[in-house]
Amino acid sequence: MKLAILSRAPQAYSTQRLRAAAQQRGHEVKVLNTLRFGIDLSGAEPDLQYRGRPLSDYDAILPRIGNSITYFGTAVVRQFEQMDVYTPNTANGITNARDKLRANQILSRHNIALPATTFVRNRADLRPAIESVGGAPVVIKLLEGTQGIGVILAPTVKVAEAIIETLHSTKQNVLIQKFIAESRGRDIRALVVGDRVVAAMRRVASGDEFRSNVHRGGSVEPVELTPEYEQAAVRSAQIMGLKVAGVDMLEGNEGPLVMEVNSSPGLQGIETATKLDVAGAIIDYIGNQVAFPEIDVRQRLTVSTGYGVAELLVHGAADLVGKSLGESGLWERDITVLTLHRGATVIPNPRKGVVLEAEDRLLCFGKLEEMRSMIPERRRRRQKVRRLPKEPIPAPQEAAAS
Repeated sequence: MKLAILSRAPQAYSTQRLRAAAQQRGHEVKVLNTLRFGIDLSGAEPDLQYRGRPLSDYDAILPRIGNSITYFGTAVVRQFEQMDVYTPNTANGITNARDKLRANQILSRHNIALPATTFVRNRADLRPAIESVGGAPVVIKLLEGTQGIGVILAPTVKVAEAIIETLHSTKQNVLIQKFIAESRGRDIRALVVGDRVVAAMRRVASGDEFRSNVHRGGSVEPVELTPEYEQAAVRSAQIMGLKVAGVDMLEGNEGPLVMEVNSSPGLQGIETATKLDVAGAIIDYIGNQVAFPEIDVRQRLTVSTGYGVAELLVHGAADLVGKSLGESGLWERDITVLTLHRGATVIPNPRKGVVLEAEDRLLCFGKLEEMRSMIPERRRRRQKVRRLPKEPIPAPQEAAAS
């Protein structure tokens, strides 16, 4: 295959290892500076220019988009997607993972265990927010920090308030997160490729440092993950829309707590710790997938007039409970079930013999009007429209005499 690695750092360890692994497998590979692309929307089909010239054809790309160029970098990746060039990490997946708040919102929606987290902006809401995650000490995180930068441990409520107010005054948005004491200075990085963890390491902070990032001087050691940790890592990457990802997890008393999903994980630390050819595993996966490029299902399917994608919830009192998919009548209503979500279990392309249970979620494609008719209406009282007051805008009250 012909592969392009999108990177502004051709001499970085990760870039060099990926390029070497591709060349060793007989692939044609080039490292292209992400900022030298031009998005060409003037023709009949989407196209790209590189260094001012039309870009040659590629079978696949591997984005290594840095934090500082997220907007432009994801626009380039999105253009490759429109050109049906395979990418293991979509523009949407990269964008979701880059914003810590958005990532936590998405993961929590799918029952992924996370450290208790809150997000507020008003000064008056700070103390209740800190109390809601268990009180001090708390971890304060910048929404777009990387490599441990912008992660602060506040030992007391007053210190936390002072730090957050200072960051807010500089227009920074921050997350307030519960400090997981039992995992202090330690976390696990799992490198997910496709639907499996290909390597994992434990990172241990140096001295009194609570951040275990290698860039902060932390040490690394290989670790064999339990099925619980492996499943949490793979599901988190898949939910974010990433086929290549580094998933960081804390070792909580009750199991893994996902901290972050990284769309451009560094390879030096994990290859050094595990002695495994992680770069080769990534290249092998891409090589096996180029014939089946990822597509934006909603974008493609909703162009059919009157048809679209929707998620239907099977309520406890619904007639569907206890019936099989074949007996549900969905096919007769021109509705196809693509995936069935049952708790943490996902059943792709479910058979007609699958019996529906309360709280099942069905990802469907079909007639939008038919699917809307299956969503129970919320009971609302019809509010009467009142007459306009004699004084629509009250006059300001005079200040009381002192």
